Amino acid sequence: MNILDIVGPVMVGPSSSHTAGAVRIGQTVGKLLGERVVNAKIGLHGSFLATGRGHGTDRAIVAGLLGLAVDDPRIPESFAEAKKAGLSFSFEGISLMNAHPNSVRLEVTGESGRKLEAIGASIGGGRIRICEIDGLTANFSGEAPTLVVYNQDKPGCIVKVTSRLGEAGINIATMQVYRDERGGHAVMVIEVDQEVPRERIAALEQEEGIEKVIYLCLEE
Repeated sequence: MNILDIVGPVMVGPSSSHTAGAVRIGQTVGKLLGERVVNAKIGLHGSFLATGRGHGTDRAIVAGLLGLAVDDPRIPESFAEAKKAGLSFSFEGISLMNAHPNSVRLEVTGESGRKLEAIGASIGGGRIRICEIDGLTANFSGEAPTLVVYNQDKPGCIVKVTSRLGEAGINIATMQVYRDERGGHAVMVIEVDQEVPRERIAALEQEEGIEKVIYLCLEE
């Protein structure tokens, strides 16, 4: 346990879970998209839906999509900031199965037309989990550079990815593998200790059996 687990992050309040965590979910989804978000459909679940407006959850999520930090004084004015930045958004209430009460589903579109759907949960103290990406299970904190690799569920794909990372001197911190069915679509969620060069990501995308690679880059 560290001091942030006890007192929470330096932030614009009032709540580390409903405000700071919501900012971080928006930030992380924007980084996963990899480009400026121009449209967002925001589905609030559970406590985020019931009490989120009073805690500024709606403004916090939009602030995160704009790339604002959790201690940015512009968070309460994020709707106006979004209008200036050309980000349109809408909110709806949703009910997710087996989800954390502080959960949100974000359907975002970037300036190139690229789309991403993700479900994130704020788990307390400003910490988050990204639980699902584009309909497939994921489970990562957003605190480390992370590769989300979509692949065909067949022999050799995992070895290809881990070997290419090893050749680049990239150390794997955690790795999770999910699939929808045997021989169908699968996803690897790989948290690493170093940023992955863009050329390595491009090379991975060219490997046989690899369908798509999403990368969470933490460098500014």
